[in-house]
Amino acid sequence: MTNTIETFSALDAPEYAPAQFVRWFREVAPYVHTMRGKTFVVGFGGDLVQEGKLNALVQDLSLLTALGVKLVLVFGSRPQVNEQLRLKGFDFQFGLTVEPTSAVALECCKEAAGEIRLDIEAAFSQGLPNTPMSNSHIHVISGNFVTAQPAGIIDGVDYKHTGKVRKFDIESIQKALSLGSVVLFGPIGFSPTGEAFNIAMEELATNIAISLKAEKLIFMNKSNLLRNENGEVITEIARADVDKLLQTSEQLELDIEFANYLKQSSRAVRRGVKRAHIIPHDLDGSILLEYFTHDGVGTMVVEDTLDDLRPATIDDVGAIVSLIEPLEADGTLVPRGRHIIERDVEKFTILEHDGIIYGCVSLMPYPNEKMGEMACLIVHPDWQSSGEGELLLRHTETKARALGLKHLFVLTTRTSHWFIKRGFTQGKVEDLPAEKQMNYNRARNSLIFIKKL
Repeated sequence: MTNTIETFSALDAPEYAPAQFVRWFREVAPYVHTMRGKTFVVGFGGDLVQEGKLNALVQDLSLLTALGVKLVLVFGSRPQVNEQLRLKGFDFQFGLTVEPTSAVALECCKEAAGEIRLDIEAAFSQGLPNTPMSNSHIHVISGNFVTAQPAGIIDGVDYKHTGKVRKFDIESIQKALSLGSVVLFGPIGFSPTGEAFNIAMEELATNIAISLKAEKLIFMNKSNLLRNENGEVITEIARADVDKLLQTSEQLELDIEFANYLKQSSRAVRRGVKRAHIIPHDLDGSILLEYFTHDGVGTMVVEDTLDDLRPATIDDVGAIVSLIEPLEADGTLVPRGRHIIERDVEKFTILEHDGIIYGCVSLMPYPNEKMGEMACLIVHPDWQSSGEGELLLRHTETKARALGLKHLFVLTTRTSHWFIKRGFTQGKVEDLPAEKQMNYNRARNSLIFIKKL
């Protein structure tokens, strides 16, 4: 089947298209700045190749490399291996869990991995005009970057040629990435004695992301997504919550493959990878939508330091007051009496480390208008410039979404630029909930900023 790409002339576009394009291009600019020079590890199974999604994915990955991303690809080959086994007359088929690999199955693994590797190299070699691959000139480098060792005997079962990662040649990998090349890993590793071992793609991708201290680990999944009780996609989840979820995976009937992706994502984030994403490969452009849109299209696992983040209690009122008082004194915040903090303490979240409370934020919901007010976003000066403000903002956004709110607003006299940089736009008094409009202090003349969630 031949892939065709639909194109159109700018003369045929609707009148509003240029304005939409300019606005979109400006909106994605911050993402472009943050991704340059960062390392992304992308893992996908053989089902993506089998379903004909490879070319579309490679085109999107080509765009990321053009924007300065250092890209590592890790592919699996389970469906292709099973097909090889079937064609050779063997009844055995690999499932979704790690299983022993016989000598015959290992040969099938080699054949399947070699075929997919060539398909990937061919896809990156495209240079058709009017496609994302035009003038790309992307080099793909693969080799014996991973040293493997046998999985051994587990619970009395000899796993034979099934292996696990022992170490990586990090220096060679980083050198290839520095040249602008895409580094490609297949699910085969080699021991110092020259033996080949079958390694699970998920384990391989996670380990290389950890070893490279990657910015992102991305797993391309089928259409399975993590959803809440209302059927809505959970776009962001803390690692600690993933671990709790996996402990009840049987009750929640998580798909085995998806549960494995969650497990590996949690391990990667716990070991220093900043973000792990699980995104659907059957959605065209999903890897771009995940990165260049606010909520993305899959599930992102984050660490959230989040052992330090907790709801405030009445015992925390004194610490919250001590954080607020200096800002009330210089006019940054509206003066609040201690009794107000005590009354609304359940609306506060605090940052605490080793018993020291060094940040806070409050969320006042207005459910009728599906809006929430974020207030008292404070980080102690000794802890600033390390992302704690971003952490409190992200937490508040997540909390507001969980309450069904659609917009978050703030009133400020000193920090407007900070909020503008984080997606807030200036509003008017008339945009506020009716109750808040009545209580708005016109003498203070605070600026109003609103963010769509």
